[in-house]
Amino acid sequence: MIQAKLSHLINMNNLFSKIKINPLFWLVVGIGVMTGYFKEVLMVFTIVFIHEMGHAFAANFFNWRINKIELLPFGGVAEVDDTGNRPFHEEVIVILAGPFQHLWMMLLSYLMMNFSFWSLYDHQLFIWHNLMILGFNLIPVLPLDGGRLLQMWFTYRYPYVQALTIGRYASCIGLISLVVLSFIYLPFHLNLWIVLSFLIISNYLEWKQRHYKFMRFLMARRSMEMNVPYLKESLLPVRDSLTLKEVMKKCRRGYRHSFKIFHTKQATTSMVEEKELLELLFTKNDLKAPLSRFGFTDSRNHR
Repeated sequence: MIQAKLSHLINMNNLFSKIKINPLFWLVVGIGVMTGYFKEVLMVFTIVFIHEMGHAFAANFFNWRINKIELLPFGGVAEVDDTGNRPFHEEVIVILAGPFQHLWMMLLSYLMMNFSFWSLYDHQLFIWHNLMILGFNLIPVLPLDGGRLLQMWFTYRYPYVQALTIGRYASCIGLISLVVLSFIYLPFHLNLWIVLSFLIISNYLEWKQRHYKFMRFLMARRSMEMNVPYLKESLLPVRDSLTLKEVMKKCRRGYRHSFKIFHTKQATTSMVEEKELLELLFTKNDLKAPLSRFGFTDSRNHR
């Protein structure tokens, strides 16, 4: 019992050691002090910090590796090491753990109105900031929570690579819409344009790192245990003229795959497990090699 509590305290200490404060954060705080809006700035960053810690605590509960929790001038980011192979229920909880923090914060604000230090104005301002931050985070644009939820739903319905592609397009459509609406209704809102700039850069990096994310997904599948309850069985028919890369793009999150390879010239089929193709992919290091090059043989005739 004591050992378990000690381990829990060590984990919490490690979690808080991941917190990083961006230097520009202090600049915004300084501006808030000089302009008389320090209380409001502190209120916003408290809300954002608790929101991000919600993600971090949930990720830590499922033993995800947390790279950092960074406070930025316009919000915060909880960066976790996600290879795209986590159980769906874990990712849903980690994503929603941030937005759910706003519920108890708003309730707490209501209860704090019984104390003299928390006025009706403070309560209304706190509720307003909570609703604005919550609503903005649920917009379906990456890397906001709404965008992550939408992308996760795509990975549930489609092969991983296709899901990421659809998710990027959906995010870009949402981001373009957001930029247009901001230009029309809030053209001089500096903070909003800073946030939009961050989102534009994030979506560009999401596109630029698409091949890297695909390879990380495959590398994780190569080393992961396939005989776990949350993975469903999947049999995928493929032609031997397809390349290793094209075949592996058919892999779906939440499934363990077997491939039925059709050899068109020999009119036969071969049954190959996903792990075997992953080993070939990383040992032969030839993504563009067709399956026919690897000599899969089987006596079964498919005519």
